[in-house]
Amino acid sequence: MRGLDTEVRRIRRQIFKEVANLAYTSENLKDDVEALPYKIVDYDEPAHRENVYRERAIARERIRLAMGLSLRPENMPVHVTQGLEESNISEKYYEPPLMQVIPSACNACPENVYLVTDRCLGCVAHPCREVCPKGAISMVNGKSYIDQEKCIKCGKCKAVCPYDAISHQVRPCAAACGVNAIKSDSKGRAVIDNELCVSCGQCMVNCPFAAIADKSQIFQLIRAMQSGRKIIAQVAPAFVGQFGPKVSPNMIKTALKQLGFADVYETAIGADMGAIAEAEHYVHEVATGELPFLLTSCCPSWSVMAKKFFPETIDKISNALTPMVATARKIKEEHPDASVVFIGPCASKKLEASRRTIRSDVDFVITFEELAGMFEAKGIDLEAVVAEDEMQDATAAGRGYGVAGGVASAIEQCIREYYPDVEVNIEHAESLAECKKMLLLAKAGKKNGCLIEGMACPGGCIAGAGTNIAIPQAVKEVNAFKKTATAELPELN
Repeated sequence: MRGLDTEVRRIRRQIFKEVANLAYTSENLKDDVEALPYKIVDYDEPAHRENVYRERAIARERIRLAMGLSLRPENMPVHVTQGLEESNISEKYYEPPLMQVIPSACNACPENVYLVTDRCLGCVAHPCREVCPKGAISMVNGKSYIDQEKCIKCGKCKAVCPYDAISHQVRPCAAACGVNAIKSDSKGRAVIDNELCVSCGQCMVNCPFAAIADKSQIFQLIRAMQSGRKIIAQVAPAFVGQFGPKVSPNMIKTALKQLGFADVYETAIGADMGAIAEAEHYVHEVATGELPFLLTSCCPSWSVMAKKFFPETIDKISNALTPMVATARKIKEEHPDASVVFIGPCASKKLEASRRTIRSDVDFVITFEELAGMFEAKGIDLEAVVAEDEMQDATAAGRGYGVAGGVASAIEQCIREYYPDVEVNIEHAESLAECKKMLLLAKAGKKNGCLIEGMACPGGCIAGAGTNIAIPQAVKEVNAFKKTATAELPELN
């Protein structure tokens, strides 16, 4: 579904637009929040569910999450605006957990089921029956039938069917989760095990029912802007192309200033700093044999997964600041009176910004998807913006961080340029499932001497949960933007 303008994406975009509009225009917030589900579901016949009442109930929960509030319990009479006053603030606001399943929106999809479809021709060979190790397949009315009580989900029947008549149905959110954090409640609906979840958001973007959502800070960010605070935006390297092929990076910078930001920086500046720092770490720690391997630090879901499931790798994770944090600190050095918002493709950056172990200097995190809602609410037509600013902050290496393999490539280039006598071995993995395999190999000693880049999202940051465009197009846009950089590599300090 990635890159398609589906009804799910339209629903999410509408929610962000309406919540942003509340922050911009509401004079009676409590009443306007109560009325909003009726504005969103303003029809008599249901569009997606069995009735409009369920659709409005779901809309209420989506509104709450978009305002940074938690879902309401199903078994208690909690008002839709409960907690609203605490959320109606301009300071940094975050209430974990980040990713949440809206129970009333979940379709309780099959978790792991093999079913015979109408493509079965009832062939004489019956290879499906012959290979079944548990005798779960029989013939009923001339067609194959699978007894679910006996089936052990081995998939042998599907593999041998000559007509591809056996379907393997899995829960999309669970299939997308590389850490097995999707479980089921007593009614068969998906729930997230927060002890396992690393907040990558892939479950959210793979749910066809829009039943999973992350919390947003757009409401609090707009409140901060309205309070008169000086707020500076930093945009992640994956931002190019996210708002349409006719909207250039320079137009986006001008539009962000029109939205009310005092200035705009490229997060690729921090990526440049990180590439130099991690090149030094590799040269002085891995190449010397002090460490067996080095893990990059820029993807928070990758780092959290390594710490949770492979604690023996904690001391192998680079201690270089992530691009987001490095850029935020640079901004606050130059503008001590400013607050910083990170605008990017990533859900887990919201988690990173809220860490207490490392001061992030990031006051707000919003995604490209959420920013689109703010532009719509403010009536800014991006294609009509006349660029009055120029994005010329970072090198090609730093801008390449947005695509899988770009981090490792930038570090490798720095090592080859500044430490030509050092041999470098680079590996990278994308998707949590592949990252887990890579960490298992590293743990087993099969990746010694390597610099290992991990990206939770397949494709890298351009495939993050808060992106707007198809992954192949995003790759093309990032690569084109790299070519406009005035320098290929950051300078060694």
